Amino acid sequence: MEIIVKIENVSKSYNKTPVIREMSLDIEKGERVVILGPSGCGKTTLLRMIAGFIHPDKGRLSINGKSVADNGKCIIEPESRQVGMVFQDLALWPHMTSYKNIEFGLKMKKISKAEIKKRTDTIFEKIQMTRFKNAYPGELSGGQQQRVALARALVTRPKILLMDEPLSSLDTDLRQVLMRGILRLQEELATTMIYVTHDREEAFSLATRVVVMEFGKIKKIGIVSEIKELLLEQQIDDKKVS
Repeated sequence: MEIIVKIENVSKSYNKTPVIREMSLDIEKGERVVILGPSGCGKTTLLRMIAGFIHPDKGRLSINGKSVADNGKCIIEPESRQVGMVFQDLALWPHMTSYKNIEFGLKMKKISKAEIKKRTDTIFEKIQMTRFKNAYPGELSGGQQQRVALARALVTRPKILLMDEPLSSLDTDLRQVLMRGILRLQEELATTMIYVTHDREEAFSLATRVVVMEFGKIKKIGIVSEIKELLLEQQIDDKKVS
């Protein structure tokens, strides 16, 4: 398989406190990799390095076979990495309608008006939000805002979709609905997805492979059944200790 993201011995610290510790990870094209771990383990920092918002202190990060960051230096800027990101707080512009939020990234890429309209109309149909084109974020429910944020990330047709706990504020039923929508869109668009969560069921529902993180390091990588077995064994061991 083709490696689309390659992380080689990457480390990152904030104020001399290590957050990512000599991490190495290969992600294949078309995978749905879920980074699973508690708050503060480095999950979001890892996503932000891939996106290009911050850079590794040490190590190399490559996308599509090209080095994008190496030993603290940014080689390829975020806008040229073909990466889309959905943030935990969604980061929708409150003064823009849903339509304008979604088309914004296409305008920044200087795409023709006709192509912008075509792509934006198509993505609205895919997220089943056509009748909310002119609604502002404040007029939408939490689930609807999530769909707009997802559409905004996908409309530019990124090769890699990064998702930072985008469903954490929603109730269980709505999360299930949106997880199914995320899977459908990811498969339709053949986008590689890297998804961060602390929720095990969310990870098991979405992943083709799970990366368990702890204290800035990878503890285990495996398919869902392997990670379920590992976590079950941990629970048994914890009960024995207690």
